[in-house]
Amino acid sequence: MITLYHLENSRSIRILWLLEEMGLEYELLHFQREQENSMAEARFKQLHVLGKAPLLSDGERMIAESGAIIEYLLDTYGDRGLRPEAGTDARIGYNYWLHAAEGSIMNVNTMELLLNRFDQRAPWLFKPVIRLMTSKARATYTGPVTRLLLQSMETTLEQQAWFAGDDFSAADIQMGYTVRALQARGGLGRDYPACQRWIMQMEARPAYKSAMEKNGDFQLLKD
Repeated sequence: MITLYHLENSRSIRILWLLEEMGLEYELLHFQREQENSMAEARFKQLHVLGKAPLLSDGERMIAESGAIIEYLLDTYGDRGLRPEAGTDARIGYNYWLHAAEGSIMNVNTMELLLNRFDQRAPWLFKPVIRLMTSKARATYTGPVTRLLLQSMETTLEQQAWFAGDDFSAADIQMGYTVRALQARGGLGRDYPACQRWIMQMEARPAYKSAMEKNGDFQLLKD
């Protein structure tokens, strides 16, 4: 029996969406964040050494990390049209966005979240110095890199309907949370019309709607 240990407003929304797209039977266990630090509640941390979402069990197997869970489910239960054929250009694009979502984009986006937290939570005496440092980091690194990544996404989606080509794939599921994070923290706005069109396509999918209903009100951390 597949069980998804689902932390609210986290990357595990990807796996919830994937399970809905695949039509698999699963048990969904909800976990909340602690109010004081936004981390997973204590009982979630007892499930896995990292105490982080997403986390999925299948029988005696316990699998962590979004990409690893996606690959496990597709390998174990069949691609079901969610992964391009090996050796094709579409598969190369699929692999790129499947890994770029975390390896490149979420790295810089998480740094932006930390900079926001430094700004908001610094002791008042040190706020001017802290904000000077965070502004410099945004101007020299997170801002330029985010714009470069957004332009890469926009260029890809100007040429094709989905991230791996003309067909929807699990790479789009992996990128879904990433795009939502960029909307909340990284300035993905109307300047990127192809990305906006992709978002509308994503939100129109029945499985996405079902996943969001099961998640509840989805609010990404901004600071």
